[in-house]
Amino acid sequence: MIIIENIKNWFKNFKFTFGFLVKCILVLATLALYFLLIFGKNFFDPMNDFWRSINIFGTAGEYNVILRLISYAFFLLGGSSIIGFLLKQLSAPMKKGRAIIFMLASLIKYAAVIVLFFFILQALGVDTTTILAGIGIVGLVVGLGAQPLISDIIAGIFIVFEGVFDVGDIIVASGFRGTVMDIGIRTTKIVDAGGNIKVMNNADLRAIVNMTNQLSLAVCDIGIEYGESLERVEAVLSANLEAIKKAIPDIKEGPFYKGVAELADSAVVIRFVAKCEEGTKYQVERDMNRQFKLLFDNNNIGIPFPQVVVNEPSTFEDATRHEQRAAQQFVAEQKELSKGIAETDIIGEK
Repeated sequence: MIIIENIKNWFKNFKFTFGFLVKCILVLATLALYFLLIFGKNFFDPMNDFWRSINIFGTAGEYNVILRLISYAFFLLGGSSIIGFLLKQLSAPMKKGRAIIFMLASLIKYAAVIVLFFFILQALGVDTTTILAGIGIVGLVVGLGAQPLISDIIAGIFIVFEGVFDVGDIIVASGFRGTVMDIGIRTTKIVDAGGNIKVMNNADLRAIVNMTNQLSLAVCDIGIEYGESLERVEAVLSANLEAIKKAIPDIKEGPFYKGVAELADSAVVIRFVAKCEEGTKYQVERDMNRQFKLLFDNNNIGIPFPQVVVNEPSTFEDATRHEQRAAQQFVAEQKELSKGIAETDIIGEK
């Protein structure tokens, strides 16, 4: 098993390294071609066979068809890939508008493929002007059965210009929750927390839930024992909520005490909510669980767990008059502060 695992790891590393080297070679070859197209006339005789073949802008003399096709491919596909890469890198610091950049990069790529197709026909001696004049570009696209493609393109344009979502936004689409990593002219790529990538046609993106535009709600439910004085617990919370907020920097608003959420079989469940960015929501919930557990431990507040009681039940402290007044004031304040913050169904899984 160890040998097989080592072979798999070696093959995975080799595949990554080989792919990286191939990309580097293709980029260097593309840059070399652009250099020759710009400065080649200073190095080659105008009638040189190699120069005439790779010079896609030249029309004089015969040329090698294979070299001309390779030159077309590197000039269009290689150039469009480099331009797309640079556009995406330049858009990385942007918080908004990245979708337009990604759409433009995708459009350049597809346009390069279409132009290359006609250049290949031209290099093979096919009269492309006759083809275009005879059927027209629109007739060609529709004739190839590309109606779904047109729908995807139109949907992609509306997504970008209506600002439905942007690259980097966290959305829920068809039950799949993830971060938008790419918006193309035809498809959109979404990656979830586990690294799984879902590719969806733009026309199939319906009933989108954008989790990024507004702050999300982190909900924390904690059970306390029935024997605990609820007023004493609320008094402890009143004195420590601000410290918990400082301990969790990702909290934007709150945490707020919402009161008793449930009278469960063996616990009184109390609820806390806090507003945060969608990307930190689940971590904030975990941090809140930790902070409230530490707070309850430090104040001898029992958190129930399944057990068989074979001895006398524990005694619990009663709230003092001061704690009762503090609890009443705290509950009233929290109700006022958290008005308009309603717990909703949580989308996705932790």
